[in-house]
Amino acid sequence: MTDAGSTTTRVTVTGASPYDVVIGRHLLGELPGLIGPAARKVLVIHPAALAATAEVIHEDLRAAGYDAYLAEVPDAEEAKTAQVAAFLWGILGQLDFTRSDAIVGVGGGATTDLAGFVAATWLRGVRTVLVPTTLLAMVDAAVGGKTGINTAEGKNLVGAFHPPAGVLCDLAALESLGRWDLVAGLAEVVKTGFIADPQILTLVEQHADSLREWAGADAAPETWDVLAELVERSVRVKAAVVGEDLREAGLREILNYGHTLGHAIELSERYQWRHGAAVAVGMVFAAELARLAGKLPDDVVDRHRAILTSLGLPVTYRGDRWDQLLSAMRRDKKSRGDLLRFVVLDDVAEPTRLEGPDPALLAAAYAEISKEPPTRGPGTPVALGL
Repeated sequence: MTDAGSTTTRVTVTGASPYDVVIGRHLLGELPGLIGPAARKVLVIHPAALAATAEVIHEDLRAAGYDAYLAEVPDAEEAKTAQVAAFLWGILGQLDFTRSDAIVGVGGGATTDLAGFVAATWLRGVRTVLVPTTLLAMVDAAVGGKTGINTAEGKNLVGAFHPPAGVLCDLAALESLGRWDLVAGLAEVVKTGFIADPQILTLVEQHADSLREWAGADAAPETWDVLAELVERSVRVKAAVVGEDLREAGLREILNYGHTLGHAIELSERYQWRHGAAVAVGMVFAAELARLAGKLPDDVVDRHRAILTSLGLPVTYRGDRWDQLLSAMRRDKKSRGDLLRFVVLDDVAEPTRLEGPDPALLAAAYAEISKEPPTRGPGTPVALGL
């Protein structure tokens, strides 16, 4: 265990409903202040794997004077369904939750997406505080006010914009985070580096080995310090973007770098791939697309592959899925009618958009990342969904 990251940092997300993202260690004492005095009842939504953590939060809230309740939901993407949302609405109704009451979402990105969506839709919006427990949730899902659930047709197709009252990024939660979960979360960290903060890429390149071999509580203090800086830098990138553009009317779209193909891969794999693994492939595809469109230099495309590979993330996908992926991308929420839209780069930290690229260009870019369908066997890194 380490004291690295013990300094508490607050990153304010501006906009019509400003809130703080608190980054540090052992932050649960901050929770009542974010929930506020108006709430009488609080529902703590959590996956089964975090039952013990949720119970601690539950007891702390009761000690602070709230009527606190627990609601357990499935792990990962299985939680993000209309059926699970309806289950939670039923609990809120049975407990007579009013508009002044609050929801706390504890867990990874799927849980915080679900908790935010339920909060956004109950009585047209109640206060919510998110406590992300994975790297992915800290740097991406819990920050920004996007909430959503999946359908059979695609990921996050049903959702709402609903900024939280606050986000607690307690780095102590990462002590027990598995290696592949941390590596998958690093894909979103790398994304923020490519779209806005080159120093993130430099840090990852310098410390890729120790990050890839993440040892949790046993990680070296230097690795913890680097991870704390990466979390803060990534949160600051996202806070700056969503503070200016909550509803993805313009600037915020850059945060979708790598996600158009990434979401299609997740759907193709029935959500058995980790989100970060799919986004890693999506970023390389977007880089190849930009290169073929005459926008991105070869060395930046090569840097995509080098950084992601150094972390143990995938950079290819099976070649026999192109038609299926193309169909899924046409249903992506970033599309406009029949017009496919991609976030691409002109250079590092110079994002732009590519609208309606020629189908032959898309196929050529996919050919650069395609491989033979995988065969599973000893040594296959199933933990990343490969």
